[in-house]
Amino acid sequence: MHEGLIPSAVLVPLVSIEGETHLLLTRRTDTVQTHKGHIAFPGGMVDEEDRDRTATALRETKEELGIAADDILTVGLLDDLATPTGFVITPVVGFLRRLPDLSPSTAEVAEVFFVPLPFLGDERNRRRETRITDIGPRETWRYDYEGRVIWGATAAIIRDLMLLLKPSSSGR
Repeated sequence: MHEGLIPSAVLVPLVSIEGETHLLLTRRTDTVQTHKGHIAFPGGMVDEEDRDRTATALRETKEELGIAADDILTVGLLDDLATPTGFVITPVVGFLRRLPDLSPSTAEVAEVFFVPLPFLGDERNRRRETRITDIGPRETWRYDYEGRVIWGATAAIIRDLMLLLKPSSSGR
């Protein structure tokens, strides 16, 4: 189904801060090979040594942020997402057992920040837009948070997570 795409995985890290659940996000440096300066989840391409996509996400999170796998409780996977840039991303949802001491890789991570889930769950904070990219026009979701633009695959994964977490209208 995703033939020819580069397999990758990201951690969708949730953490409780002062009793409220937040999503941890990063801004990539302007020196990384792909997606320079973009808001992203920790993650990357699958290595041959990775036993599965969860192992990829945990390894990449350790490399990028210094968070050990033992400090993350993985709870499941969201649907794979194929990107127009040639990747197929497996989002791995995990709860950080505590607010971590971070040691971001200066080569890959320019900034780490946290976004409260209620902000992301509020439909007024999400919009659909067309962006002109290196590969042409692209329909994408967008969130603006404290001067940061979250768009593309990251915004699509956030939207999928929020739809999954949203209570059904039937009250179940």
